[in-house]
Amino acid sequence: MTIGTESLPADVLPTGLLIGGDRVNHSSAGSHEHIYPATGKPNATVTLAGFDEVDRAVAAAREAQREWMSLTTGRRRDILFDLADAVHAELDILGRLSVHDFAVPIRTAPGHAMLAESFIRYYAGHVDKAHGENSPVSGRHDLNIIDREPYGVVGVIAPWNGPMVVVGLNVAPALAAGNAVILKPSEMSPFSALRFGEICLEAGLPPGLVNVLPADADGGHALVSHPGIGKIHFTGGGTTARKVLATAAANLTPVATELGGKSANIIFADADLEQAAILAAWQGPLGQSGQSCACGSRILVQQSVYDEFMQRFLAVLDAAPMGDPFDPAVMVGPVISESALHRILGVIDDAVDSRHGVLTTGGHRAGGELGTGYYIEPTVFADVDNRSPLATEETFGPVVSVMRFHEDDDAIAIANDTEFGLNAYVATANLKRAHRLSRALESGSVWINRNSDISPQGPYGGFKKSGTGRSGGIEGLHEFQQVKNTRIGL
Repeated sequence: MTIGTESLPADVLPTGLLIGGDRVNHSSAGSHEHIYPATGKPNATVTLAGFDEVDRAVAAAREAQREWMSLTTGRRRDILFDLADAVHAELDILGRLSVHDFAVPIRTAPGHAMLAESFIRYYAGHVDKAHGENSPVSGRHDLNIIDREPYGVVGVIAPWNGPMVVVGLNVAPALAAGNAVILKPSEMSPFSALRFGEICLEAGLPPGLVNVLPADADGGHALVSHPGIGKIHFTGGGTTARKVLATAAANLTPVATELGGKSANIIFADADLEQAAILAAWQGPLGQSGQSCACGSRILVQQSVYDEFMQRFLAVLDAAPMGDPFDPAVMVGPVISESALHRILGVIDDAVDSRHGVLTTGGHRAGGELGTGYYIEPTVFADVDNRSPLATEETFGPVVSVMRFHEDDDAIAIANDTEFGLNAYVATANLKRAHRLSRALESGSVWINRNSDISPQGPYGGFKKSGTGRSGGIEGLHEFQQVKNTRIGL
């Protein structure tokens, strides 16, 4: 098998900044050599944004936002519906660009763009239905009006592992709320976001309403520190989030965050164990090679079915093909970079050396024809100490920990014994138990007998150190609106 990028030649990958209606190929911040994780070889040279480019984008966004809000609500609604249609027409190309971005397998890559389409379509329907309120006040003849208004220009910082997902979760509601957006994808995965920016222009959005600025940490700092930004939405890790919050504090810029997780997946004895094994494998080390904030990396199994579940679970992992992300049969791709590869292998080695669990399968870098790429075998540690780094720190790779529990309260205690709270998973046939656990688990989302499947109708976000913002539902729209109260004396 030869791993290649023949599905899209590198010379047609979008690599320049999108500011206003212009493609900018030279910038104050220079460029970044993008490495394709499946081969470890250069894919394209990407232009990076610095302060000058951020400043120019803010100016373009301000002008576009005024034009956007001058349109009737019906016209803005229709343009966003046109944008959803345009994204739908390019699901294949956006999927292939996502493969080039971070080597997510092609069998799942178009799903990122499909999610973006569904969110754009959902929030388009809110444009002409958003309404304010009025409330009684002490002056009984007064009229008290409560409105929700846009922030103006918002900055959306996307992680490398899902730029098109962030387009749906954050860019769509920001536009529906009346804002202009500066989208900063990671320099490690810029291609699908840049093509989305082009699609916005083609669909009729005012030039500058969506600007796309791939950037590294310096460019991110320039965006967050710019006084013309009304709000920041950041998706990523806790360490970077602290820097974003500290930088934004200088201008008192509000920040919403969606951060990491160390999610528990609780398997009860009454569950359909075959289904539970498949879901645990996909939600754990297989999906995006574990590089997901939603990864169910702590698997809790009731003692009475532990051995049977492990047998089924390991069989699913063993049958999952690893290889070329452009091969439709492949389920497991590489991790994002050489540095991530060595970091994850270091976590595995430390866990083995410290005896934090029993290495049951995987644990090595793939060799042979995959040897130049950043592939790690799906890795499972059994009987893991829940207070060990293996169970408490986000690995962000194809590594999961399996633990035993006896009763419901044991599972709840183990699951909640973490500083994170983004997702939790429960496999059970007992409806009463499902409801009880959904209320007891300290998590922003609880998924019963299924994998995480973010939909525009449901708010998604974290508890504890997994973030403060919400994406989806009316809550996601409100993230990009500020409240104004007007009182009229009659």
